[in-house]
Amino acid sequence: MVKQMSIGLKRGTVKVEPHQPEWEVEARQTIDRLSDLLQGTAVDIQHVGSTAIRGICAKPIIDIAVGVKLIDDMLAKNDMLEANGFFFRGQDVPGQYLYVCGESDFRTHHIHVMEHGCEAWNNYLNMRDYLNSHEEDAKAYSDLKAKLAEQYPDDRESYTRAKSSMINDILNKAGKG
Repeated sequence: MVKQMSIGLKRGTVKVEPHQPEWEVEARQTIDRLSDLLQGTAVDIQHVGSTAIRGICAKPIIDIAVGVKLIDDMLAKNDMLEANGFFFRGQDVPGQYLYVCGESDFRTHHIHVMEHGCEAWNNYLNMRDYLNSHEEDAKAYSDLKAKLAEQYPDDRESYTRAKSSMINDILNKAGKG
């Protein structure tokens, strides 16, 4: 029996699942699509977030960071991106644009667009790289995520807020926070 990859969550909810190698395949396919669509605009595109960290639990939403020269250049791409399933959701974090994939209130991908090399870009990559090379810290982060997902299944903001201290500690350990 072939195991079906789980991807996507209802907006605002929290559920974590054990790491699935298929997430990397899905991320690679998404990066390839975005590379084709954003030729000349994207400087670099990376799989980030917990689905990019081997062995830890994650919300089954693929996070992709797109580094661009000038963030506002992305706005001219909105119609073309929407026609290809990437829906603009505005500036949820200062200095970043968010695009999502999925149907209605069901999200499968979060595409975070920012200027290449900015602090947020570096933090995404440093967190991923640090946790992929520090198994004990990755396990601690995974355990916290699982506990918080049980505590806040319908409150994404509280879940995210409760992780922030550990994320800052990890970024500091990575020497880049």
